[in-house]
Amino acid sequence: MVDQTANDGDEDEVEVEAVPKKKGLSGKKLVLFVVLPLLLIGGGGAGAYFTGMLDSVLGVETAEGDGEHGEDAAEGAHKDDAAAEAMAPSVFHELPTMLVNLNEAGKRASYLKISIKLELTDEQDVAAVTTIQPRIIDRFQVYLRELRVEDLEGSAGMQRLREELLNRVNKVAHPVKVRDVLFAELLVQ
Repeated sequence: MVDQTANDGDEDEVEVEAVPKKKGLSGKKLVLFVVLPLLLIGGGGAGAYFTGMLDSVLGVETAEGDGEHGEDAAEGAHKDDAAAEAMAPSVFHELPTMLVNLNEAGKRASYLKISIKLELTDEQDVAAVTTIQPRIIDRFQVYLRELRVEDLEGSAGMQRLREELLNRVNKVAHPVKVRDVLFAELLVQ
């Protein structure tokens, strides 16, 4: 504070009092040295926990050790079944070549010529598939007639077609398991 007093003709005296300083942390220092490190430690700990890095420290058991429980064990069993199925000998059954017109509204007619082979697991399944072959062809043609040329473009379009045909043939031939649908010929005009 400044105190000015006037004396009779003498010079003005200025008296300055000292203001005591605060003895605490300012807001910026508090955030920098206390809050920020707490947030970093908490975030790092949460990240380590959720990524599984702390499982061994916390004593959490994983499903891998059990072999019978958990999603990892089920996924591993599914992979083993798929590997065993892939190694088993295959039997192929060829369907007759199909020619269908594609769904092109107001445009020039487009056609799809397709030859398909079905991959079966057993020789006995060929007889079962042969008896229901007209139903399989009917389901395929109904689906194929609704396709557009754009649906068949690129490898993604081909994969979607394969998956859809495989799904349809497995529904029709239910007790028989069809492993795959193979394209012997595929022509779009």
